[in-house]
Amino acid sequence: MASSLHVVLFPFMAKGHTIPVLQLARLFLRRNATVTLFTTPANHPFVSATLSDTPTTIISLPFPQNIPGVPSGVESTDKLPSMSLFLPFVSSTKLIEPHFEQALQSLQTPVTFMVTDGFFGWTLDSANKFNIPRLVYYGMSNFSVTLSALISNNPNLFDGKSDTDQVTVPEFPWMKVARIDFGDGFNRNNDSKNPLAEWVMEQILATRKSYGLVTNSFFELEPVYTDFWNSNFPPKSWCVGPFCFSQEMVEPNTLSAQKPSWMVWLDEKLQLGSPVLYVAFGSQAEISMEQIEEIKIGLERSEVNFFWVVRGNKSTFDDGFEERVKGRGIVVREWVNQREILKHESVKGFVSHCGWNSVLESICAAVPIVAWPLMAEQPLNAKFVVEEMEIGSRVETCDGSLNGFVKWEELEKRVRELMEGEKGKEMRKKVEEISQAAMKAVEDGGSSCRNMNELIEELQAKQLIISE
Repeated sequence: MASSLHVVLFPFMAKGHTIPVLQLARLFLRRNATVTLFTTPANHPFVSATLSDTPTTIISLPFPQNIPGVPSGVESTDKLPSMSLFLPFVSSTKLIEPHFEQALQSLQTPVTFMVTDGFFGWTLDSANKFNIPRLVYYGMSNFSVTLSALISNNPNLFDGKSDTDQVTVPEFPWMKVARIDFGDGFNRNNDSKNPLAEWVMEQILATRKSYGLVTNSFFELEPVYTDFWNSNFPPKSWCVGPFCFSQEMVEPNTLSAQKPSWMVWLDEKLQLGSPVLYVAFGSQAEISMEQIEEIKIGLERSEVNFFWVVRGNKSTFDDGFEERVKGRGIVVREWVNQREILKHESVKGFVSHCGWNSVLESICAAVPIVAWPLMAEQPLNAKFVVEEMEIGSRVETCDGSLNGFVKWEELEKRVRELMEGEKGKEMRKKVEEISQAAMKAVEDGGSSCRNMNELIEELQAKQLIISE
């Protein structure tokens, strides 16, 4: 008789990491799993509200106090004053370990396996202590993890090259990359004492010793890179996404029957037959006032309808911008349900930082992208969007660098190209095809559905052997 399925989930404290894991919880619940999800007190309300219609057990573990530089009560990266505090913040999570283990020990039902964030390498020790298989969730595509692993194993590839010089990836000769494509975690100077590089290596080593990767992707999207990873690197990557198809989530700000004002605005645009450009850079992006000024000019000059989500209350909008674009564009400062926006029939384009969640949500909604990567593996995602999938174009910075300045003329050009040009029509057609493939992958008999079933069966069989 098959053992009962009990899955433990522990997402990292950032919206971009937490939301997909909450969607993943629904995939397990559909298979009659018992799901226990760990979080911290300040993150508990969001998690609880999002999963309020499910029987998920949510356990809060105390978040470490007195982290140098991190204000008291801040328990998620989107609340950090600056992303320069990321390393002390993420490193401090190891202090949660004894509380995590105590909670695991107190669970009444044996745990079949756990899925913990790739940033929580320390959970491998806890998993081993209780003989629980650990799977890792990174929130990255197989394309990104494969290229990152290859470059990490071949650091001399960029010898004598500047940050923006492109080199050919030997394993994928059609692919050219630059050092800037690999973010701050890439050890550029072979400095083994670089604290961020040290921390990254710790997580990689823990991942290699884990049971598998749970990947928010589907095989048909990146077959070459999925097969390459699974043939050359441990542990196995199980593509079981896109998670966002698991069910429309119940978000805290959409629990009431009343539509948010921004949804009413989108409905009005749809009735008028006016296509809308969605502009959002994620919850982590730190964009200078000067760059925001250029975005304002670019959007105003483009004359397209736009919906722009701005992080924080920027006083730079006191110049009458919102009044000048009234009726054609809105600026929203609150946290919004991005999936709902992209799914709205009026939305026909997305200026995005290319976080992997945003890319997938755009694919699932069949919306093409203007790629504007800012940090982490976003440049690799942008490369995948533009060069591999061909569902977007990329803004060019003035100096070619990752965090370089983008002039308003460049943004206007890319926006018009996407919303009004022939190239935009081609990208829209392409993303429609990929969106259909994504939907088929999660349906009964689809590749992601089969992978999920195989993963569960394999781990339940392992649990039975252990318990005998």
